[in-house]
Amino acid sequence: MLIGKAGALKSAICTADETSIAVRGRDLCGDLMGGMSFSGFFLLHLTGREPTADQTFFLDAMLVGLAEHGVTPSVQAARMTLAAAPESLQGAVASGIAGAGSVVLGAAEEAGRLLARGVGEAAERCETDAAAARRIAGEIRAARKPVPGFGHPLHRPDDPRATRLLALAHERGAAGGHTRFLEALAPVVNEVWQRNLPVNINGAIAAIMLDLDFPMEALRGVPILARTAGLLGHLYEESQRPIGFLLAHHAEAAVEYDGAPPPGRE
Repeated sequence: MLIGKAGALKSAICTADETSIAVRGRDLCGDLMGGMSFSGFFLLHLTGREPTADQTFFLDAMLVGLAEHGVTPSVQAARMTLAAAPESLQGAVASGIAGAGSVVLGAAEEAGRLLARGVGEAAERCETDAAAARRIAGEIRAARKPVPGFGHPLHRPDDPRATRLLALAHERGAAGGHTRFLEALAPVVNEVWQRNLPVNINGAIAAIMLDLDFPMEALRGVPILARTAGLLGHLYEESQRPIGFLLAHHAEAAVEYDGAPPPGRE
């Protein structure tokens, strides 16, 4: 990206006039509305290419798999925000999404970069997937870094969402080089870390979507899009059965103060 330099102001996404709207060269009202699913539209809007049946199928499955996972940190942040500002639904959604990063929600992008590295280096060095996986896992372990796309605080021995997505990828013939590398990496990770670190849903998403030519730079958008839908459900429930202030109360009560004594209580 060039920042602060002159350039043509152009966009290839949308244009509109008094009577029509065109998105990526398609008639929004006469063609896309009622003629394309939201997942298909998202893919068209994002890439400018007609989505394939597998791209739409797997994006649908991933959005369903990621939308809901209980009272997660993002849900807690959103509910507490709505409790404090009930007029700001958009602010509550934003607070829930703002923490999407390498630990929560954003790990699909980190996993994607790892898998792309593995596939690329295996080809460059004429290595097998297993050999490249062992070398890369050893480097990550030596650097004392987490391995993106692996491990889950709740799901053991496997993340059932990842298992389902990978099974579907094989059933539909959509598993390619990134999925094969992920599956070669899985047993090596367990061996190198000397404990079970299951492939999680972000690892499966990264592998399958990269095999389906989804752009690396947009991988984080998949969990963000999914969790937005989930947050809206939680926020509607918050408006009907509020627990946001209770969550804050229980959090405060559970934290023990160990700082300097307050004045007069030495």
